[in-house]
Amino acid sequence: MNFSQRQPEWHRIPAVALNQIFDYLSPEDRRSAASVCYSWRPVFFQKRYFRNFRFELDLAQDDQLEFFHRCMSNLAREVTVVFDFHSAFHIQKMRPLLYKVARCDNIQGLRLQTHNVGLVGVGNMHTEHLAAIEQCFVEPLKLFLNRKRHPCQLLDLGAIEALTYYGYDLLKAMGKPQELLQLTLASIKYDPSHYPILTIDTTLLQKCAALQVLSLDYDTICDELLHTIQVLPLRKLLIAVHGLDTEEEQHPGVSESAWANFAAHFSNIKLVLTLVYAYEAIETLQHRVLRRNMPVTHVRLLFCELMNAEALDWMSVHNRETLRSIHYVDSSYKHSSRMNYGRHGFLRQDPFVMMAWRCKQLEEIVVHGYVMDPHNLVGIARLRGRQLKLLEVSLIEWASPASLNALNEEISTLLGQAWSPTPDKLPPSLAFDYGMRDQFVYEMLRQDLSQ
Repeated sequence: MNFSQRQPEWHRIPAVALNQIFDYLSPEDRRSAASVCYSWRPVFFQKRYFRNFRFELDLAQDDQLEFFHRCMSNLAREVTVVFDFHSAFHIQKMRPLLYKVARCDNIQGLRLQTHNVGLVGVGNMHTEHLAAIEQCFVEPLKLFLNRKRHPCQLLDLGAIEALTYYGYDLLKAMGKPQELLQLTLASIKYDPSHYPILTIDTTLLQKCAALQVLSLDYDTICDELLHTIQVLPLRKLLIAVHGLDTEEEQHPGVSESAWANFAAHFSNIKLVLTLVYAYEAIETLQHRVLRRNMPVTHVRLLFCELMNAEALDWMSVHNRETLRSIHYVDSSYKHSSRMNYGRHGFLRQDPFVMMAWRCKQLEEIVVHGYVMDPHNLVGIARLRGRQLKLLEVSLIEWASPASLNALNEEISTLLGQAWSPTPDKLPPSLAFDYGMRDQFVYEMLRQDLSQ
């Protein structure tokens, strides 16, 4: 073969030259170049190319897990671990994985992600269950948090109830709490009407001097905690409401003055209030949880099996300066979903219409599981206009099918964007499959956490 006919031997390019070539490439082109041949691939896996790299690891994929242990554990800055909390096989993998994360200085953020958040009611857990959780999760997490040279900046316990009860121990284990930027301790309860209450030493939170995002269950919130966290640079506070003690002295709620001081200090904070399977709390929401000075910006009412129109109307009056988003999601088969005007006789207007009228910052209205009148939808669109970025409705009480197209066109014109009902947004199985409902709720919590 003539020399002129020989193919270039690209794999023989010196590593020094390849490094310089890779430095000039965009991230997308760099990945493509790394796929050219085996000799070029190692050049790609260098820390300078992965400064803010987030890696999502699914324990169901053994090849991906092996790849993480071999290559990515020393490059990723933040790791999301997706696993099945019901799977003993996955739990066995978690312990060595979390110890690996704890020993990788480059990893400063950890998120746990599982849809099966309630393995068993915490009050019913046997000693062996607690021991397994402590050995597989809590012990390596403490090692991860205790690092001082490259301290933890983000910890998301994935709404797993059994783990959030170790919140005090995990905060106490932090080597450099002043470096923590995000902490997620809110959970989805196995039994929303009966569960232990987590208590947090407020002085431990006070040490988290850089904390920007905090997620807690409502049972943990009190006047002292609200006062303590005012020293933090919070930009987002997420509160999850499950049950409320029938004896108010056990959790008297948060006072108007505490919320007033909080609102004065955090004038631009994003405050997300989420009710999750709160079958009892939804009935007394406006009396036990909501406060006039509470600067709530986002409200999520998820599968509470009741439309408390009085609470919605209360918010439209007292939170009209701050409220930006309202999501009501329920299973329509549970009840008629229509407004019970017998109970709320003073309400002559749909509460969502009143919100659209009174709440000048309102940008999102999402309603599933409650039948909307088409005329009220038009009224909402007229009141909010193009300020309303999201209007999502799945159940509409049509007078005639022929009016559908006219309604879509009018609302689309008023909103300045294409609009139509979303009948397939929530599959019917959500009404019966509690696992799917947990998944939906979990994704909603994660969405609010990340936005």
